[in-house]
Amino acid sequence: MPDYFSANAIIRAAEKTGMPQGVFNMIFGSGVGEALVKHPAIQGVGFTGSLKGGRALCDFAAARPQPIPVFAEMSSVNPVVVLPKALRARGLVVAKELAASVALGGGQFCTNPGLVIGIRSEEFSAFITQLGEAIAAQPAQTMLNAGALKSYAAGVDQLHAHARIEHLVGGEQNGKQCVAQLFSANVSMLLEGDQLLQEEVFGPTTVVVEVADQSELTRALQSMDGQLTATVIAERDDLNTFSELLNVLEVKAGRVLLNGYPTGVEVCDAMVHGGPYPATSDARGTSVGTLAINRFLRPVCFQNYPDDFLPEALKNANPLGIQRLIDGVSTREILN
Repeated sequence: MPDYFSANAIIRAAEKTGMPQGVFNMIFGSGVGEALVKHPAIQGVGFTGSLKGGRALCDFAAARPQPIPVFAEMSSVNPVVVLPKALRARGLVVAKELAASVALGGGQFCTNPGLVIGIRSEEFSAFITQLGEAIAAQPAQTMLNAGALKSYAAGVDQLHAHARIEHLVGGEQNGKQCVAQLFSANVSMLLEGDQLLQEEVFGPTTVVVEVADQSELTRALQSMDGQLTATVIAERDDLNTFSELLNVLEVKAGRVLLNGYPTGVEVCDAMVHGGPYPATSDARGTSVGTLAINRFLRPVCFQNYPDDFLPEALKNANPLGIQRLIDGVSTREILN
């Protein structure tokens, strides 16, 4: 029902603003993505889903007689780095806030924090215990559909089955609702490139990784794939001591947060909801925020044309135009 009403609201908005008929459509059914990507009328694709699904659509688009761009948002574990001074100052608060972020909406956010990293210490051990208690207190939740619940259960089973991963907290799935889980993993899995820790489990689950020291923390983060987000929980002294982390994280993620939690994405001019592969297939775009339209625009240059022959958006008389004139060259962007 919410999908139906949302779709109708968008259709009414399109009609009210004079947009062409058919500018928005909602289509249901299996195999729809492949058919749309292969259709010659389609000139650009935005996708949110699994790595497997995104890669398949990219392959379909590249195999067309006229290849088209695909902006696929696919997989991210959104690491959260918890630094020592912050643990000492507010470890319990962070544990409760982080657990709430993990479980928010049944964990069904592409920015869900699926990996928590900290340096070995008494404070970090206490934090893991506090995080476990907060995770255990989260109620079971209903997921979007039966397929999402089945996929979540399969992801949790994979974590259970791995020899270097320990299950810390979380009951068995009850068959109808998802139950929040907490695991711990050996840092060697990251350092050796084990892909299980790089694979998103779509649901309320996170994995804690303990590193020996600052050097190992840096190496663990450098070993990670591209991410939508990366979060640092820190006091100002932590930022001074671990100043190199920002240099590492800015090449690994599209959005780097300080003392916040990645679930939820504000729609604003500065927002970036994308990141290096495999978070997205093209890190130059964002699927949230005012820059999102750039994924579907193509620049066109009009050189030496008189003003009266230019498109309306480029004419001097248009106060809202996006005209850029350099030595008689006018440029605008058009929908693909």
